[in-house]
Amino acid sequence: KELEQMAKEQDKESEKQALLREVENHKKQMLSNQAAWRKANLACKIAIDNSEKDQLLQGRDSLRQRKTTKESLAESASNITESLMGISRMMSQQVQQSEEAVQTLANSSRTILEANEEFKSMSGTIQLGRKLITKYNRRELTDKLLIFLALALFLATVLYILKKRLFPFL
Repeated sequence: KELEQMAKEQDKESEKQALLREVENHKKQMLSNQAAWRKANLACKIAIDNSEKDQLLQGRDSLRQRKTTKESLAESASNITESLMGISRMMSQQVQQSEEAVQTLANSSRTILEANEEFKSMSGTIQLGRKLITKYNRRELTDKLLIFLALALFLATVLYILKKRLFPFL
């Protein structure tokens, strides 16, 4: 359920689909393990029932036959216990693999979040740089305009002085 919840929280669709497939695989394996467990229990119950029927039908047999029945029951119980332990080990391995997958996903998510934060800070720096560049462009335009006006004033002054000295009567 946690892995499925984590899959639903993923931003990338590919990661989300991969996690959901992983969840489905785990669910299928869990259901098959449960089915195997139930079959083993059912087989054990059937064996015990058959054994009890045989004992009831045979009536009072010798002690030796009872020992063999007890031995076979003990052996079947032992076999069932071994198969149940095998199923338990398989389930444990699946749980461990799921934990590793969740840990890997958590690490990936953490890395993605860190990269996202870094991109946000870089975005702020880029926006600040853009503002500064536009500000410098405006200052450059203002400086050019002031230089042009100063040059025009200088030329007008020079022309005025030349006019007064060369043509004093005008």
